[in-house]
Amino acid sequence: MLQPYGINIGLKEHSNPVTPKAYTPKSPSGPLPPDSGLVLIGQPELFIHIIPDKTNNTLSIIDNGIGMTKAAKIKYLIWVYGNSFESFLVAVVVPERKAIEDWAKEHNLTDDFKSLCDNLKARKHILDELNNTGQKHQLRGFELLKSIHLEPNPFDIERDLITPTFKLKRPQLLKYYKDHIDQLYKEAKGAMV
Repeated sequence: MLQPYGINIGLKEHSNPVTPKAYTPKSPSGPLPPDSGLVLIGQPELFIHIIPDKTNNTLSIIDNGIGMTKAAKIKYLIWVYGNSFESFLVAVVVPERKAIEDWAKEHNLTDDFKSLCDNLKARKHILDELNNTGQKHQLRGFELLKSIHLEPNPFDIERDLITPTFKLKRPQLLKYYKDHIDQLYKEAKGAMV
């Protein structure tokens, strides 16, 4: 449930598509054309634009918030983990299937999606892309990732990794990926030596 300026707008399936009647869509540069979607503005430089696609019954979400995946060429689901006894971060990343397969084709790799997630070149490529994007957004060294695990399966409710509202369940993610996280820290420490 989104609540822009005190107006409740549900994003569940409705017989009537979500249209912001009580809220005039606008962007930092001014009003948007009618039926262009909903724009939520927290601060002038930060906004989320939700665009309904009535033909495919989907919502597209565009934001200009600062994040490591914002300008990345390959889109991801990502869970970043930081152990308080370590000086760096690691992450579990679910890459977008089509994008990583296109990257593989460009690099003459014929592996399937699961094999690409195990491929060291793919891991390095995605890690570099995430960190380059982070540096462009002025993240400090300790905020950048040192190692990642590529997960072929999206985080899901069935494995109790996300809530019904698609929020990450961090304790359950840590329990589920503990062996991978331990291995990531071990690899990263080995690379630092």
